[in-house]
Amino acid sequence: MGKIVKLKPFMVEKPWGTHKLASLKEVLTNKLIGESWEVSTHPAGSSLVEDYPLSEICELSYLVKFIDTGQNLSIQVHPDDDYAKKIENSKGKTECWMILNAKKDAGIYLGFKPHVTRKEFFNALTHNLSIENFLNFIPVKKGDFFYLPPGSIHAIGGGVTLCEIQQSSDITYRVWDWNRQSETGEKRKLHIDQAKEVLNFNQEFNQGLIHKQTKKNIFHEANYLEIAKHSDFNVQLFSTSKEKTFEIRLKAKESIIVLEGSLKMSFHLNPYESAIVLEDGLFEFTTSGQCSFIIVSEGT
Repeated sequence: MGKIVKLKPFMVEKPWGTHKLASLKEVLTNKLIGESWEVSTHPAGSSLVEDYPLSEICELSYLVKFIDTGQNLSIQVHPDDDYAKKIENSKGKTECWMILNAKKDAGIYLGFKPHVTRKEFFNALTHNLSIENFLNFIPVKKGDFFYLPPGSIHAIGGGVTLCEIQQSSDITYRVWDWNRQSETGEKRKLHIDQAKEVLNFNQEFNQGLIHKQTKKNIFHEANYLEIAKHSDFNVQLFSTSKEKTFEIRLKAKESIIVLEGSLKMSFHLNPYESAIVLEDGLFEFTTSGQCSFIIVSEGT
């Protein structure tokens, strides 16, 4: 028979957040929300099935979130599995981004520019100098896709809405936070020592972050596209421009996240809404006229 249930996200307050995600989720708060953890069993924040934590039902190797930015995120890096296990007793963090919306001139910072050296970079940090000029800035638009392996220096700029699929990890080493201060004048903690251990300065690696990315609108590709494959997550994108009814066989722990349009099953999923399969089965779906959604599964 199969069983699929709608999820409620875990909302995360961030100093660079906005009111967009709270409004979409009909969450009453005056706080700035930067992330909605749509599909998560992570100890730092679990999605809900009705009012019960998903983490009490299953454990996932991946995490899916929406991010909406009113300001630049900190310039940061994530460790790989080996380092994270040794130092943090955690998974590392490989992630990928699907750009859903971007204001004019909005973009991301990703990878070091050619010939940037470890010495000059950390010297600038030591003297509290801005480091954004050491990084590539990439303007983004709806449909862009980016894959970020561990060791990649990066930051999402302000004015961007995206869907992030990642390993189930919350390990972030903050390298630079734009000298941002809280209302009480406090700066967020930086993690320079850890960053020195995990940042990848290899030129070939950093240029690959730019040249290997998908800079075309993936929503305009074929009806089906496998966009990411990792040992902890696989991501498949489905997109259609007309109403369509079809069946998909899904396994437990696979999740569906609607990016645009709507998806009808035993319940409706609207944009920025998610569901997870609790029992294997064959499921019937009907899309709205224009609909894009992803199916995320654990890796193999």
